[in-house]
Amino acid sequence: MPEPMATKVLIKPNSYYDSLVLMRISTLMMQLPGVTDAAMLMATEQNKRSVGNPDLLSDEVQAAGPDDLLIVVLAQTEQQAQAALDFAVDTLTADRSPGIGRPITAVHTLDSALRGRPDANLVILSVPGRYVRREALKALDAGLNLLIFSDNVPLTQEIELKQMAQERGLLVMGPDCGTAIIAGAALGFANAVRRGGIGLVGASGTGLQEVSCLIHRLEQGVSHAIGTGTHDVDAEVGGITMLEGIRRLEGDPGTRVIIIVSKPPAPSVIRHVMQVVETCQKPVVVNFLDGDPEVVAAAGGIVAYTLEDAAIKAVAASTGEEESAIRERFLSEVKDTSLLARKVRADLSEAQRYVRGLFSGGTFANEAAMLLRDWIGSVYTNGRVKGTSPLSDPRKSVGHTCVDLGDDVFTVGRPHPMLEPIVRRERLLAEAADPETAVILLDVVIGYSAHPDPAGELVRYIMEARESAEAKGRTLPLVASVCGVDGDPQSRATQAQVLEEAGVLVMPTNAQATALAVRIATGVTAGALNRKEQADGHRRVA
Repeated sequence: MPEPMATKVLIKPNSYYDSLVLMRISTLMMQLPGVTDAAMLMATEQNKRSVGNPDLLSDEVQAAGPDDLLIVVLAQTEQQAQAALDFAVDTLTADRSPGIGRPITAVHTLDSALRGRPDANLVILSVPGRYVRREALKALDAGLNLLIFSDNVPLTQEIELKQMAQERGLLVMGPDCGTAIIAGAALGFANAVRRGGIGLVGASGTGLQEVSCLIHRLEQGVSHAIGTGTHDVDAEVGGITMLEGIRRLEGDPGTRVIIIVSKPPAPSVIRHVMQVVETCQKPVVVNFLDGDPEVVAAAGGIVAYTLEDAAIKAVAASTGEEESAIRERFLSEVKDTSLLARKVRADLSEAQRYVRGLFSGGTFANEAAMLLRDWIGSVYTNGRVKGTSPLSDPRKSVGHTCVDLGDDVFTVGRPHPMLEPIVRRERLLAEAADPETAVILLDVVIGYSAHPDPAGELVRYIMEARESAEAKGRTLPLVASVCGVDGDPQSRATQAQVLEEAGVLVMPTNAQATALAVRIATGVTAGALNRKEQADGHRRVA
């Protein structure tokens, strides 16, 4: 019979803290001795409903209000639970941000921030959604551009703010915008890419990260990467920021080529975007992930099937080099993966048939699901990819599965997997215990604001999962890609080496990693995958 656990709860009334700060502290709490679960979040009804562990949802927790900070810890002993609670409070009130070794200057109002930086022309907002409009109006009245990290902002308010900004010649990125690079400054989850002549506009944070990093690795650079926010391409908002971003990049003398990266926008937004693309005086590469390529081609846009494809085609348009030559050079270190796949596949049991993709980036999960659908025909996902089947329970894989572990069902009150790889531990162990798992597909996302050593942390859980599978007489192949550059604080080369030394097969892009995972699980050859893509009118994935 399992031993009883100890629970400690602290509610701080009318106390708001940035979600990134709360996630980072909860990450550190989970690493303390004896702690088995913890949540640190604003006690909104949505957040409380999304807490997966019922042991954390006491009557006291349920009674907390939406403006209250909630800290709850589940540990093996009373002393360990109290120690974790004390650690959270001490870290929250410390003079330094957790995990960052330099002091920060705290300001409490926009006015005081502007007094300290009167030359600033952009404000980043990360406040509860209900307060975004109030603070955003102040910023717009002060003539400032906005990046709104916050989510849960009503669409009516998003539309109001973006229309007001448009009238004033300002730009609103977001709400729910996590990545941008403006004039070389990396904002939110972004990477240390060089500056250059390729500009990006995207409704996808990890999509912007991957494409900008691939451009850097192809020895070109980024002028600006403008994040639009998740809902900008919905019909109600109308793509206001995406359209404005394209126009600004077209008018920017430092931008030679434009890339659009997004989930497929609403049909009305696609029409408006394609009208702008059609009249744009610069080449425009379009990656509407799983969108209609004919619509893009008819407007004179350059169709990109994958994120890798978008980067290569943009570099070709910028430099004049043949696309095939760029692709061959970029993938020169990738040897015949069909031979590698056959060797790995030979060690699988007959029951091991399925690819299990466990992603920290939603765009990577969707891209992999799209490729699996095109190559295999059947895939389950918690994303929105046409032609795929929804997971009835995102916590359990079915057949070929690609799951976004950064979805709210996994992250409310807990660290995002880009901040803390331990979020993937439970799922890795579950896949290792499933006799039908043939190969696990992973992404590792590095850069500013991400975990300082995600590969090093992830390898611990990979080894645990592999040992679990081997104890049952099965091998457990793992395939991964690393999104980042060598100049990032974590260094892409270092992260890849850590994974490879642990026996993980590291590929240069998410598309390449997905292709290898498919070959291992199904035995399909590279040539067959290439012929399938060509039959669909797509460019080759090597």
